[in-house]
Formats: sequence, structure tokens, C-alpha cells
Amino acid sequence: MRLSGIGWWGFLLLFLALGGPSAADDKVVIGSKNFAESRLLAEIFAQLLEEKTDLIVERRLGLAGTQVCFEALKSGAIDIYPEYTGTGLVSILDQETAGDARSTLGKVRREFLERWDLWWLAPLGFENAYALGVPRTLADQHGLRTISDLVALAPPLRAGFGFEFIDRPDGLPGLRSTYGLELKSVQGLQQALKYQAVAEGALDLLDVYTTDGRLLVYDLKVLEDDRGFFPPYEAAALVRGTTLRKHPQIGAVLGLLGGAFDEAKLQALNLRLQEGDEEERVVARDALLELGLLKRQAADLEPAEASSPREERLLPYLWRQRGEIGRRTLEHLQLTALALLLACLVALPLGLLLVRAPSVAEPVIRAVGVTQTLPSIALLAFMIPFLGIGPRPAVVALWIYAIFPILRNTFTGVQGADPQAVEAATALGMTPRQVLLEVRLPLAAPIVLAGIRTAAVITVGTATLAAFIGAGGLGEPIVAGLQRVDSRMILSGALPAAALAIAVDLILGWLEGRLRPRGKR
Repeated sequence: MRLSGIGWWGFLLLFLALGGPSAADDKVVIGSKNFAESRLLAEIFAQLLEEKTDLIVERRLGLAGTQVCFEALKSGAIDIYPEYTGTGLVSILDQETAGDARSTLGKVRREFLERWDLWWLAPLGFENAYALGVPRTLADQHGLRTISDLVALAPPLRAGFGFEFIDRPDGLPGLRSTYGLELKSVQGLQQALKYQAVAEGALDLLDVYTTDGRLLVYDLKVLEDDRGFFPPYEAAALVRGTTLRKHPQIGAVLGLLGGAFDEAKLQALNLRLQEGDEEERVVARDALLELGLLKRQAADLEPAEASSPREERLLPYLWRQRGEIGRRTLEHLQLTALALLLACLVALPLGLLLVRAPSVAEPVIRAVGVTQTLPSIALLAFMIPFLGIGPRPAVVALWIYAIFPILRNTFTGVQGADPQAVEAATALGMTPRQVLLEVRLPLAAPIVLAGIRTAAVITVGTATLAAFIGAGGLGEPIVAGLQRVDSRMILSGALPAAALAIAVDLILGWLEGRLRPRGKR
């Protein structure tokens, strides 16, 4: 089994290079979490740096939460992302509330600088704090004004909280210890879905961001934090110290945003994203133009693709997005093809080796099979400190998942090859190695390919999660669509992914049939 062209080492070198940190001195990578305001602030940072500097700005938006963004920043996979001081204090430093906004900012600045050489730039002028919201009809019926008022009423209420909020110290666990808040029914939901559920009467309580634009639309009562549980959450750019030393102009340029926004302005901008169906780059551009930080007129900027009304039907939407869908599909194919190739390079030789050592075959195969029990998103997040973000950790995770079905089928197919044919070959004087490579393996080829076929379909489906670590692919519109509750956007990723999985299965199924011995077709 020899590889032609670039060969085995070429593929391994390609894999090691894929998604790795760029050596370009004039490049900066900006990340964001996977909610609207974080993506918007990151886009504002990106456009401002593109306008005021000569740096090449790369965007890695929509990463899966605080810890993913923070690990990516520490490892150098990204250089900047928007963060909130209260989140830095409680969720990252695991410390108690430091007091007012100034004390909190000072605390996180000192600790982040000493521990990780990470710099908090000037706050942007607003806080986006956590709060609890209830339908106004419920608040009026029971006279709810504060969180303390809610405690006695809380147990039977149906609560919908963000996935991070359920586990964060400054979320549900802290509310239980500070207020004694106990709830029998707590459901984890994306932020946008919570508002939809409240509007439909399916939820009674949810966590909200105080700058969420949907607070202007949905009739909710935001409860007062009467015990001062939630810390201040000032928004600011969090930047690597090495990046600032290499490109000191970044601090000066992003410093122009210090105090530039207030809560009301961010609510209005967020509303355009959440309910107006506008793109981050359009809203960010308009915000910077209003601040006078973009000197060019809007007409001189690269035209943004027109946002579409939610009433637009699915097929016209998909046709209008065909270029983007094609690009995402190619990214998806690159991820899955490389992962599958690497899995074959490991699983096929290992399977053949185990045929010659049957006493250890089952323990080894079962040990490899344990990888199938690992949650995909957890495995992706685990790899960030070692491999950063982007395609490389995604390929490694997909490679790990793809090994088992190929290994199992290779061993089973070769081990169970036609005994009469094996016996005849041995009687003709063929060596064990010749019997393995020239008799057993050709007879087992359809079964081996069936394992590759199974691994390919699994890999195509699992690769949609790669969007959570900035690897691109067809998961990008799925994640963005979930944030916006836009079924067309979700389907623009889900339908091509499903079609790709079916196409791969059909092609490999046809090849499997062609490899089957003529008498057994």
C-alpha cells in the first residue's frame, strides 16, 4: 500500500500545517463568542483595525463560549476577543465579586497581566450584565420586582437558561447559594430560543443580557438584583501582550472605542442583528460611521450582501446564497477528506497487524472503540490548548472518530476471509505475508470499504460541529441560524451536509459493490 505523489510524509506535513498559527508578521486574528453582541463587537474591532492600520485581519467568529475563546487567546490561536470584566473575574479567575466596576476592572487587569500576559483595553462604555426576566403578566400578578420576590414563587416555574449560565458561578449555582433560588424545571436553551419560548407561553423565567435588543420587543420584566449578586460586566477588548508588543498600534486604535457606546446604543444595534436580520458587518460599519471612525463613505465600502426578509422562501434564499454554500461545502469536504485519509493511514495497517496478533486484537479494538463515547464538542474543546482553533483540531477530532469503524471492519473482514481460499493458498506454498496481502485482503476489500463508508458518513455529520472552534464548513450557517432562530439559514447548512453524506455513501457503496468478487455480487 504505497502512496504516490506527495506520499505519506507529504500528507503528514500538510496535516501539521493545516490550521496552524500564521507566520505572517502583519496578521491579527480576532475571535468572538457565539452570541450576537460578541460577534458584533469583534466585527467592529476588525473593521476599525482594517481602516486605521495596514494589518491583515482574520476573523474567527462564533466560538463556543468563554472557555473556548479564552483558551484560544492564551494559546495564540486568536489575538483579540471582546470580553466582560465580570465574566473574567468570576468565570475565568474564579473569584468573588470585587465591588464596583472600577474595582472589578482593576482586579482583572492585574490578575490577567500577571498570570497570562493578557491586557484589558479601555472599556467600551457599557455593561452587559446578567439579569433574570419574567413575563410582565406574571410579574404584575404576583408583584415581582426583585429576585428576592421571586424566591418563594420559583419552584414550580418553568425556567429556560443559557448553557453557560446553568454552570457558571455567576449564574444559577451562585443564585442558589446567594438567594436560595430553587427551581424544579430548568431547561438549557440558546438565547434566541428562550425569547421565542416565553412568547409562546412555554417558559416563565429566563436569564437575559441587559443590552439584549429583544428586551425592547418582548414584554418582559427584568428583576432587580437586590443583593448585588451579579458583578459589573463592562465590555472591553482582551488582547495578548505579545500581540500588543509586536503591533503597538492595536492598543491605540482600539483605544478610540473607549467609552464610545452606552447600553441604549448597544440595545439598538443588537436589535438590528436579532430581529432585523442584518449582518454583523453591516451593523458594525454603520456604528463606526456614526462614531466618525470610518472616514470613507458607506458607498465606498465593499458592498455587503443584502440582508433578506424572513418572509423570503427557502429556495430563493438558497439560490441567493449559492456562492457561500459552495464555499462552505468545499471547506467541509477538505476537513472530512483529510480526517478520513489520516484514519485510513492508521486503521488499515493496524487492522492488518492485529490479524497477525489475534490474542491482543479485541482488547486493542475495544480500547479504540472508547473514543466513540467521547462527546464531540468536548473533544474539540479539549484540543484547543494543544492545537489552537481552526481546521487542525477539527481534523484531529474527526480523525479519532473515524478510526474505529475502519479498524473493526478491516480486522473482521481480513480475519474472516474465505477459509478455503486461505487454505488453498497456504497449500500452494505462499508465505503468511503473501496470504495476507494477496488473498485475505482482496477478499476482505468490500468489508473494509464498508467500514470506510461508515466512517465517512459519520465524519461528514460530525464535521458540522467544527464551526464551534472556528474551522468553518457547513456548521457555520447552522450555528448562526440557531442564534437568529432563522430556519432558512439552518437549512442552508443542514441540507448540503445531508446531501453530502448521502452522496459520499452512494459513491462508496457503488465502489464497495465493484470490489466484491464477481461471483458474490
